[in-house]
Amino acid sequence: MSGIVQGPLTGQVAVIAGGVGAIGYASAQRLARQGTRVVLLVRDLEQAQAKMADLPGAGHHALRVDVNSGAELSEAAAAVRERYGRTDILVNAAGITQPVPHHDLDALSDELIDRIFAANWRGPFAAIRAFAPLLRASGKGLVVNISSIAATTGIGSNVAYCAAKAGLDVMANSLGRALAPAIRVINVSPGVVDSSFVPGRDAAFNDKQAATTPLKRIGHADDIAAAVEACATTLLFSTGTTIQVDGGRHLG
Repeated sequence: MSGIVQGPLTGQVAVIAGGVGAIGYASAQRLARQGTRVVLLVRDLEQAQAKMADLPGAGHHALRVDVNSGAELSEAAAAVRERYGRTDILVNAAGITQPVPHHDLDALSDELIDRIFAANWRGPFAAIRAFAPLLRASGKGLVVNISSIAATTGIGSNVAYCAAKAGLDVMANSLGRALAPAIRVINVSPGVVDSSFVPGRDAAFNDKQAATTPLKRIGHADDIAAAVEACATTLLFSTGTTIQVDGGRHLG
């Protein structure tokens, strides 16, 4: 899809880490429809280029980046500066997890803990650090991190994932204060989402979760992307906070 899209975000540039994941790409679609030029930070450049063809508007781009690498993220920020001269929105949608029963302490190895914290906490922080000068120069900089209700419920794919997302929520509190007023920082916190993010979850698992969710369904990637879009277009007096988008699942 191509052509100029006019919207409230026309002229802005949005960088999305994890841009070909379910939530990342849904966010790219939403933001592109509002007029942004989108930069996808991905591991698989060929896959990203194919997906970019379906984004509304024009001027989109993809960069192959290991989002766990501070050095590569700094290089990505330099490339975005050279190509566009600006970054207005950063969406941290990259992450990993692996199901490990919470009682099985031995199965949660040091290596897996380090991988989970690198992808779900250190990576988002490194992306913010790398893009902060561009976001600050924008005058309307926004960071949206994709968190999880596991951060507050303590119920999730494994204990380390819950802890990493709790750390991500505290990061929003800290950086919402530290980077204001030039950069707003907001977390969007999903519950169960219909995607392949957590290995091994199937339709039977989703049906069971839907039955125990107050709004009687699990989330779709576009539900989460709608909240990301709102952070950029309407929730302009919000920062340093976490917005739960989970159908009421956090209620217990």
